[in-house]
Amino acid sequence: MREGSLEAPTRHPLPWQDPDFLDPVKLEAELKRVFDICHGCRRCFNLCDSFPRLFDMIDASPTGELDGVNGADFNKVQEACTLCDMCFLTKCPYVPPHSFDIDFPHLMLRARAAANHQHKPPFAERQLAHTDRNGRMIAPVAGIANWASKRGNKTMRRAMERFAGLHHEAELPPYAGKSFKSAARKAPAVNREAPAFGRKAVLYATCFVNYNDPGVGLAARAVLAHNGVETEVVYPRCCGMPLLEQGNIPAVAAAARAVSRELAQWVARGYAIVIPVPSCALMLKFEWPLILPDDAAVKELAAASYDLSEYVVDIARNEGMAPGMNKLDGRIVAHIACHARAQNMGPKAADMLRLLPEVDLKVIERCSGHGGAWGFRTDMFPVAMKVGRPVAREAKEATILTSECPLAGRHIVQGVESQGAEKLPELLTHPIELIARAYGLTG
Repeated sequence: MREGSLEAPTRHPLPWQDPDFLDPVKLEAELKRVFDICHGCRRCFNLCDSFPRLFDMIDASPTGELDGVNGADFNKVQEACTLCDMCFLTKCPYVPPHSFDIDFPHLMLRARAAANHQHKPPFAERQLAHTDRNGRMIAPVAGIANWASKRGNKTMRRAMERFAGLHHEAELPPYAGKSFKSAARKAPAVNREAPAFGRKAVLYATCFVNYNDPGVGLAARAVLAHNGVETEVVYPRCCGMPLLEQGNIPAVAAAARAVSRELAQWVARGYAIVIPVPSCALMLKFEWPLILPDDAAVKELAAASYDLSEYVVDIARNEGMAPGMNKLDGRIVAHIACHARAQNMGPKAADMLRLLPEVDLKVIERCSGHGGAWGFRTDMFPVAMKVGRPVAREAKEATILTSECPLAGRHIVQGVESQGAEKLPELLTHPIELIARAYGLTG
């Protein structure tokens, strides 16, 4: 294996149940091994803040080498990691099967799991990861909750910063008063004349679409029905990505078992599983099989799962899209989410938007700076804004801005605003909403 070879990277299953996984001595030894290799390479200096923090610590040490850095400070590197996987997939020349065997994101996940095993995250931070409970509780009072969480509500936002650790300037996503599952009880009529008629798909609602942005799910269902796809909306529970961000791997494994058992019956009936949020698609397709490599239901679900953009492009390439899309005015800027890129499927959102007639499209493939709840935290929001500044600069020319990542889109618009733009772009939370608009299925 040579540095920079063209061989595909491979990932090992996570040995999270092995006692060595959380052993602090063995973990520190592995961190030192990997950090020393990173120090000698430094190709990842311009990705997230983890690498500048590491390199700055080394450069400021008495020796100028890793041996001069206090191991207690390694946690600063882990804290800055958003688990985006971009270093593993796009930069590192030493990923498996190279003998150096480096998987930096999963090493950071191991460090986070070990840290959280010794010291649980703060109470408020842990509560934020209970997305299903929070969504059910907030839905009946969504109007009040959204009023309280607006950036302009300085009193409430300062209180939220103090008690929940959410930066008072961070743009928080609103909650919906009615969930996607509730709004989708009546299925749209399926277009029997569409070339793809006969396909069947389950829309796995995801916690964000179900509780925060049902419009994405409704647009997806309308587009699929217009293209001949019979759909069902199923949502057993959250995929566990917020828990993964906190290093709570046992809880993620429990979510994987529960969801895969529920969706197995649909897979057995020939339904594709279509997922509208890339982070959730990444969990079902890649992270769960690495956490539970011997679970047959998890494997079968991964093989049957599609990212939403991926599924629409698959229809276009195999059967062809239903006719009737109209041209959309203005320049569309599409941000390709890191967790969509991490699925190693190509820029499917861009491919889908190129189906629009005479589209004026600009594509950005760079980290927005956000990373789940990480980007809202009081200590990390300024870092998120800094990392996302180049994307915001490129997005200033947009008439319409869209991103597959629902949190990234809001963050980018906030970045555009922070640069003093005279007019902010219209934000559509997912590219599927542009396809629905072009068909005249939504406003």
